[in-house]
Amino acid sequence: MLRITDITFSVEGRPLFEGATATIPYGHKVGLVGRNGTGKSTLFRLIRGELALEGGEITLPARVRIGGVAQEVPSSATSLLDTVLQADTERAALLAEAETATDPHRIAEVQHRLADIDAWSAEGRASAILKGLGFDAAAQARPCSDFSGGWRMRVALAGVLFAQPDLLLLDEPTNYLDLEGALWLESYLARYPHTVIIISHDRGLLNRAVQGILHLDTRKLTYWTGPYDQFARQMAERRTVLLAEARKQELRRAHLQSFVDRFKAKASKAVQAQSRVKMLEKMTPITPPEEARRQVFTFPAPEELSPPIINLDGVAVGYGGRPVLRRLNLRIDQDDRIALLGRNGEGKSTLSKLLAGKLAACEGRMTRSGKLRIGYFAQHQVDELHIDETPLQHVMRLRPAEGQARLRARLAGFGLLADQAETVVGRLSGGQKARLSLLLATIDAPHLLILDEPTNHLDMESREALVEALTEYSGAVILVSHDMHLLGLVADRLWLVKDGAVEPFAEDLDEYRRQLLAGDETPKQKPVAPKPGRASREEVAALRAEVKKCEERIDKLNRMRDQLAARLAEPGLYEQARAGERETWQKKYAEVMEGLDRAETLWLKAEARLESAGG
Repeated sequence: MLRITDITFSVEGRPLFEGATATIPYGHKVGLVGRNGTGKSTLFRLIRGELALEGGEITLPARVRIGGVAQEVPSSATSLLDTVLQADTERAALLAEAETATDPHRIAEVQHRLADIDAWSAEGRASAILKGLGFDAAAQARPCSDFSGGWRMRVALAGVLFAQPDLLLLDEPTNYLDLEGALWLESYLARYPHTVIIISHDRGLLNRAVQGILHLDTRKLTYWTGPYDQFARQMAERRTVLLAEARKQELRRAHLQSFVDRFKAKASKAVQAQSRVKMLEKMTPITPPEEARRQVFTFPAPEELSPPIINLDGVAVGYGGRPVLRRLNLRIDQDDRIALLGRNGEGKSTLSKLLAGKLAACEGRMTRSGKLRIGYFAQHQVDELHIDETPLQHVMRLRPAEGQARLRARLAGFGLLADQAETVVGRLSGGQKARLSLLLATIDAPHLLILDEPTNHLDMESREALVEALTEYSGAVILVSHDMHLLGLVADRLWLVKDGAVEPFAEDLDEYRRQLLAGDETPKQKPVAPKPGRASREEVAALRAEVKKCEERIDKLNRMRDQLAARLAEPGLYEQARAGERETWQKKYAEVMEGLDRAETLWLKAEARLESAGG
């Protein structure tokens, strides 16, 4: 069990924790959330003992092993598999001792301990972890020096997962994973036998892999049971209730103050006035949770082009040798929202570069609209920003004729306000750099926006703002991302990149996830049924009746939701003595919201069937 008791800590005079307390039960998987800069990574360093507390204490069981990914594996001639095996230092030390020990009793102890830690299956376990993170058998035998920094970060992650520490601390582990690796990690962490704390802004990970949320806010820690979506609902409900209480208290305070101001000088009312002064002094101010900062992305709107904006006919593309992708027959219109699926190395980035005009087709015919403008964002572009220049200087280079006010407005439209606009890039956070790169990619109002892992380093509010901006954007979008929440809300078409081909994926993201986790190397698709003939009048009437029934169900659930929300807004419900009753109503509210989601899904399906039937 991890106990954090009344801790206090400051950085350069700025308090990050003041009397913060939390308890994490053994074996729990916990998401650590909070705004950027609140001290989440600092908390990890405090837990590891790398920083000294100013007050309070953090206690762990004796001899507990703490693990995390501090940095990438160094470049060396050691194979990936051996690098991961070496991460279990106890096993490595015992195997080395087994080679040299001469005392029969010690030899027996070493062999017993090797059996206890399942040392003989270690190679298979290490290989399975590496495979889940995107390394096939051939790659596992290659030296670390063959791989770039991002890939070596995966090896470092594989090493700490293989070592299985008692307390696993992971700071944004999906930032250097693709969708398939992120889904594998979700599944692995859900089965992990020890305690895990994850700093993440990946909503899917926080909904599927954790049992609770540890919220860092206003220098305090609060532990909430359940996944992230449940936490977000409870926080919204709590804020609504406390806002109502704060308004009532303010009215009461104003009424008392008015009485004091009117009668404090009147002898006959002096006692009553003094009584009300005491009441004012005893009133504890009610402070609602601070509302999340409104984050924004403002993509300029392009003019409309005639469809298609891009058409590929028998196209092949590669890097000089055998083509990576062949026989591409694809069409993109300006209203398309397309997510690219496929394992790492299959060619998603190659296709993105082809569409962006950064790679030329080596076969076939590719036609583009004559006025087509394309915006391209990839993670490497964030790393290529000029670290000694400010964001303002970056946009001035692209728009030298524009005035300062207009340039600053452009930066503000991506959440880079006055202070950040004149701060050199080297001192900006990862999220601020990503915002600047997105601004530079979209400054020309592109008709097609290609985004390769755009959410890395963006916090939860920024990710939601990006979803809103992409939803409102009037150009086409091609997305490569490990963030299934983003893909699910933005993409309406899925393309599977597999075995040198690109084909539409007829299933949905949940089915793609299910098949990947089931170990299906090639996600299967249901055959597309031929279009049915026009339905009879009786069939159309039945479908209309089904749609009406669905609408009535949604109306009923909406009424139930409103009634429960009103009950949850009652201030008295949040007294300590009514905690059990409050949990009951919150559970009912969550059940109604789940039912409403299902009802809306059924209604959409019924509407689709009615539309297909010509009704």
